[in-house]
Amino acid sequence: MSFRIAILGTRGIPNYYGGFEQLAEHLAPGLVKAGHEVTVYNSHNHPYQGKNWEGVDIIHCYDPEYILGSAGQFIYDLNCLIDARKRNFDVILQLGYTSSSIWGLLFPSSAMIVYNLDGLEWQRTKYSKLTRRFLLYAEKLAVKFSDFYIADSPVIQSYFRDKYGIESEYIAYGAELFPQANGDILREYGVSPGDYFLLMARMEPENNIETILDGFTASDTDKKILVIGNATNKFGKHLQHKFRDDKRVLFGGVVYDQQKIHSLKFFSRLYFHGHSTGGTNPSLLEAMASKALIAAHDNAFNRQVLGGDALYFSTPRDITKLVDHTPQGLKEELMTRHNQEKIRQEFNWPAIIAHYERYILHSLYIHRNERSILYRRYSRE
Repeated sequence: MSFRIAILGTRGIPNYYGGFEQLAEHLAPGLVKAGHEVTVYNSHNHPYQGKNWEGVDIIHCYDPEYILGSAGQFIYDLNCLIDARKRNFDVILQLGYTSSSIWGLLFPSSAMIVYNLDGLEWQRTKYSKLTRRFLLYAEKLAVKFSDFYIADSPVIQSYFRDKYGIESEYIAYGAELFPQANGDILREYGVSPGDYFLLMARMEPENNIETILDGFTASDTDKKILVIGNATNKFGKHLQHKFRDDKRVLFGGVVYDQQKIHSLKFFSRLYFHGHSTGGTNPSLLEAMASKALIAAHDNAFNRQVLGGDALYFSTPRDITKLVDHTPQGLKEELMTRHNQEKIRQEFNWPAIIAHYERYILHSLYIHRNERSILYRRYSRE
């Protein structure tokens, strides 16, 4: 049976930004191949301006974020929702709630609403106390206005069950195993195979970038650390200024090319993953798929994915020890192999797309039966 499914909450596909865009880039064409009509909402200034991509209908809506900053996301989400109200969608899959849940009353009553609850946004330290209070409120609204829920991590699933008494479906992100890395790419960044450390993340405090670099610069290593990410924001500029005198610290800018990302991770001596909140992180899965040896920040999100197949850190001193005495043996080789096997078995895109489809179809069956029962009760009264 075919259904009309809309995906809202991203800047659009193909992916030029981050995790939700990556999810939509794989999920939308996958659902089309399964026989459904799928629409993805794109920002009006998205680099891809076509009306169809990989069989997915694309609708561009005005997005003033480039003028207003983060406040523009609220207007963009509103514009997408106003357009969605004009169309007869069976399902609206809303990715994230930070700037969309305040418009919850405007969701079309004819469609089933499914929220992907994302990470615990109000815990992110980059936000002010006032913003974090609003994000907690937005989280409550997402719970209120959604019919069904998806969590990308069992940790988030447990949080929403304990706090709000709701059940969500755990569906992780995915990653792809790469057949071959390209060592020639490394010359562009001034590094060589196995002779550099790697840090790849958005320049935000909760990603523990400063902790990692503090520990690295205190080490005795003559090797370099390559920092990949857009360092043009306030925090990124702070990091560049703070570590400008250590010639071992290289800021390489942002990278979206998957072959480059894979190769940089594959050839690194040790990949530092500092994310401390946000569920199953796409960049962590990419590192696992790239057979990188991973040193992860010690928190429940990372341990849920990696288990014993990683090194862990909490403090700059932990980083210094890992840099000066990086373990390189059979145990570490087994870690990388186990992580690749997890990608094959648990975090592969075909299985995740199929899980989304099963959950949507099952939820639609429940949703329509419940509405039918309510309608019959109302009619009798």
